[in-house]
Amino acid sequence: MSFASVAKHYPGGVTAVAGVTLTIAPGSLVALVGGSGSGKSTLLKTINRLIEPSAGTVLVNGADVAEEKPHLLRRRIGYIFQNTGLFPHMTVAENIAIGRRLMGLKDHGARVAELLDLVELPRDFAARLPDALSGGQRQRVGVARALATEPGLLLMDEPFGALDPVTRDSLGTSLRALHDRLGLTTIMVTHDMAEALLLADRVLVMSAGQVVTDLPPAALLAGEGSAEAAALVAVPREQARRLAALDKRP
Repeated sequence: MSFASVAKHYPGGVTAVAGVTLTIAPGSLVALVGGSGSGKSTLLKTINRLIEPSAGTVLVNGADVAEEKPHLLRRRIGYIFQNTGLFPHMTVAENIAIGRRLMGLKDHGARVAELLDLVELPRDFAARLPDALSGGQRQRVGVARALATEPGLLLMDEPFGALDPVTRDSLGTSLRALHDRLGLTTIMVTHDMAEALLLADRVLVMSAGQVVTDLPPAALLAGEGSAEAAALVAVPREQARRLAALDKRP
């Protein structure tokens, strides 16, 4: 997929995205990082038309997303966000299968069972309501729902932000494994630079609506990239240094 001069302007002169042009290689996992207000979530949401760009073109599989009805577009793009958005009155199985029902697909029960296996949840969770699950379990259901229609493109907007550190790390590792296993193209927005470095093939650093650095994790750790990228990398590096110092105390 690709962005060609994509911009988003709001009334009052606010620019959220300032003419981004880039291509995402099929099968890659790309992280979008940057401070609050840098434009990363806005850029992500132009892909599935949750936000309409003011200018420019977004292409998915070579087709302009503006030429497809939003509800049809979203059915073929997986989307995972922080608060999962599960319907509380529906069972886990019903939540997972809703996209398939809307598309007129069959064999919901078999597909739900496969997806629960895929996200490492017991099959008997299918009959539970979301309120009976932990935060991490609900997020896994959200992943299963996003994958139910077998999308080739997966968008994630701060998917682990509300989770405790142990669950966050476990789910991130699981999602990277799913990405590789299913051959997905994945774009993930995160505030956590360590998460981006550990999970992504490529890290895009945004500032003031522009991509100021576009590098693989190893290059970022080697000190390449913009000042904004260096400042973000410095945070987990300094935390690791301080932890190492604590470990050496008598």
